[in-house]
Formats: sequence, structure tokens, C-alpha cells
Amino acid sequence: MTFSFDLIATSIPLLLTGAAVTIEITVLSIALGIFIGLFAGVARISSVKIVRFAAAVYVDFFRGTPLLVQIFIIYFALPVITGQRIDPFIAAIAGCGINSGAYVAEIFRAGIESIDKGQMEAGRSLGMTWLQTMGYIIVPQAFRRVIPPLGNEFIALLKDSSLVSVIGFEELTRRGQLIIARTYGALEIWLSVAVIYLIMTLTISRLVAYLEKRWRINDKR
Repeated sequence: MTFSFDLIATSIPLLLTGAAVTIEITVLSIALGIFIGLFAGVARISSVKIVRFAAAVYVDFFRGTPLLVQIFIIYFALPVITGQRIDPFIAAIAGCGINSGAYVAEIFRAGIESIDKGQMEAGRSLGMTWLQTMGYIIVPQAFRRVIPPLGNEFIALLKDSSLVSVIGFEELTRRGQLIIARTYGALEIWLSVAVIYLIMTLTISRLVAYLEKRWRINDKR
């Protein structure tokens, strides 16, 4: 068995196209996850029991079940109920985004609870409502503290996005599978896929470290 660099060279453009799709899925999913997670995280510490209970059910369900199963439910099970076929792209974003939201909710909850309680009391003493204090004072401070775990979630979601290949969506992993099916170059292609994932995750790690350092410097001014 020989290692073919020519196969890697000819496959890289196709793999990079798949990597671009992977990044697109990840960015859109994490944006959806942050949107859902922020509200769910605030709901987790709400004084309203029914709101707190609903948020807890959401977080426990989506953290306690595999992402792969959730993608199957969205792509295969929901059409049975609705009678409407779901586009693979929408299913991929919805599955990854809703799953990420459950983890982001816990990240925001921990970040909010790390803020001194005196901040809430100070806001309320100025005549702000609970929501106003949360939105203008607590959440902005918490957001800076959750940058590292949010970065870790971004990286985890980038790698987990490979699961959408099971519904035929042609992201990086699926592109690799299709190339291997045609060329039988499993070693070369999977090694190339691994290197591309590594480059993307290291880039995100460096970006998160930069943002964390930048905001830490701003806090000292």
C-alpha cells in the first residue's frame, strides 16, 4: 500500500468546500444556540417556578440525549407528524443549534450567578426592573466571563457538526466519505480531514484567547 500525495492534492479543494459548509453550519448553530441559551440561562434562575421548570426540562432533555438522536428526530420523525419534508440544511442548523442552546444555557447561568448579588440590588435601588437590571448590568458582565467556555462550546459544536453527515448533508466529513467511496484512499482522505478540523479548532482557540486577553486589558483601564 502506497501513500498518495497526489490524491490529497486533488481532494483538498473538495474538502475545503466541505469545510466551508462545516463553518457555516457551526456559526449559524452557535448563533442560534447563544440566542436560545441566553434566554434559557436567565429562565433557569427566574423566580417564576413554571419558567424555571420549563428551562430545566429543556436543558436536561437536550443535554441528556445524544445529538445524533436529536438530528434523527428533527429530520425523520417531525416530517411524519407534520407531513412536510425538512430540508437537510434546516435540520442540521436546528439540531445543532437547539442542542448547543442547552449547554450555552448552563454556561450563561453559571456566568450570571458568578456576578456579585450586590449588582442586582444596586440596579433595583436605581429603579430598574429585574429584567432591566439583568439586561443592562448583569448579562454584559457575565458575557465577558463566559467567553472561554463559549469558545469551548464553539469548538465542540464544530466537531459535532460532523454528525449531520448521517442525513446526507455534504459538510467536511461527508465530503471525505464520498471521496473515499470513489477513490478508496481512506488513509489519505481521513488524515486530510483530521488536519483541516485541527486547523479550524486551533484557529478558534487562538481567537477566543485573543478576545479574552483583549477584554481583560479593557477591564483594567
